[in-house]
Amino acid sequence: MSAIPPSHQQSEIQPPNGLPFNDRQPPAIQLYPLSNYTFGVKETQPEEDPSVKDRLRRLEEHYEQHGMRRTCEGILVCHEHNHPHVLMLQIANAFFKLPGDYLPHDSDEIAGFKTILTAKLAPPASSSLSTRDDAASSDWNITSTLAQWWRPNFETFMYPYLPPHTTRPKELKKLYFIQLPKSKVLSVPKNMKLLAVPLFELYDNSQRYGPQLSAIPHYLSRFRWEFVDEEGVVTAWTPGGVVDERVKVKVLAGGEGEQGGQEVKMEG
Repeated sequence: MSAIPPSHQQSEIQPPNGLPFNDRQPPAIQLYPLSNYTFGVKETQPEEDPSVKDRLRRLEEHYEQHGMRRTCEGILVCHEHNHPHVLMLQIANAFFKLPGDYLPHDSDEIAGFKTILTAKLAPPASSSLSTRDDAASSDWNITSTLAQWWRPNFETFMYPYLPPHTTRPKELKKLYFIQLPKSKVLSVPKNMKLLAVPLFELYDNSQRYGPQLSAIPHYLSRFRWEFVDEEGVVTAWTPGGVVDERVKVKVLAGGEGEQGGQEVKMEG
């Protein structure tokens, strides 16, 4: 085991008690350990569009028929060694994305998003895992919107603001924080991988994850965390201790039969 850098070592000298610095913050959010969750696989869910060109053409068709497309994605967070990890999908060893998709044009926002999350992550009814889930595998605690990304044209570029003079955006993608319960069963289509990615891996890493996903640590910085162990006891909280060397990206489920390849960032 390599030595801990001096800047990361815990000082033996206790600092004096200062004034509190915790006003105007939302309540602390409890994160449960990765080991509390059960992960499985289910039938393949092929991507609708074989290429970016096809995806943009379908976006254009949607816009002509129904107007701006609404897309919902979820940020699900747990912890490993008292460091927040974000659950995300990886397709073909290359395409990282959050769980979610575009809403049908006539669907209610939250109800429609819950249906999408259930299709993406809930175990199939025929699976033995479905009986192990807490009462509602289709119930998702969607707490708040953390970010909005706009697509002004039929192009791959999206922006975290509506560009000037854009009066008819083609798509709005909303990222929501989803509070995970103490335990849950999650299943991923077997043509995808479900990853647990630590925040420090995402931060300032747009080359690998793209601008939307690498910005997640910024979105989550408004929260204070309480890290709960498997017994339900809060054992650490913000600010935390030294990041354990074992904290890294973990493949939780899926990806059978995939060939190794270069991992690149793709979004939008």
